[in-house]
Amino acid sequence: MKAELVNKYMEMSEEQHQANVQRAAENLKGVLKPTPLIHSDFYSNEYNCDIYIKPENLQMTGSFKIRGAYNKIMNLTEEEAAHGVIASSAGNHAQGVAFAAQKRDIKATIVMPNVTPLLKVNATKAYGADVVIHGDVYDDAYSKAVSLAKEKGYTFVHPLRRLRRHVRTGHHRSGNSGRAV
Repeated sequence: MKAELVNKYMEMSEEQHQANVQRAAENLKGVLKPTPLIHSDFYSNEYNCDIYIKPENLQMTGSFKIRGAYNKIMNLTEEEAAHGVIASSAGNHAQGVAFAAQKRDIKATIVMPNVTPLLKVNATKAYGADVVIHGDVYDDAYSKAVSLAKEKGYTFVHPLRRLRRHVRTGHHRSGNSGRAV
């Protein structure tokens, strides 16, 4: 399965990739706050080059993670959505998945390790997700989420897999404009 995903990604033409990025931009329209690049004099001087900061912490969920999670959930088939979604996260991805699932009226379950700050747990619940606290570290929560996905038929929304096309294109920067989608 992994090899098939790698091959599918490698065979994607630049035109197909750009079309996916444009679809992600359309999915995210009206959801994201504009986050312009801010030049950092301090870091630019420190590293002798131009350094810009993109304040993604200004997004409603406090992170860029809403981009990939929202795009992935908006691209689920009706069948995948009907099964509900599950994710593992210690916070930012959890909130992005919960927010997007709420917008699409999909049941969301998020598995979080017991070291997750209460602020993150409560913020995730506030977006309507069921939160399962499991394990001492992220890997424990991930294993539990994978197990629950298999057991209950949930659609798994992975926070990091680069080969998950909709997550990746949700995070992708659009064209040469320097603006994130």
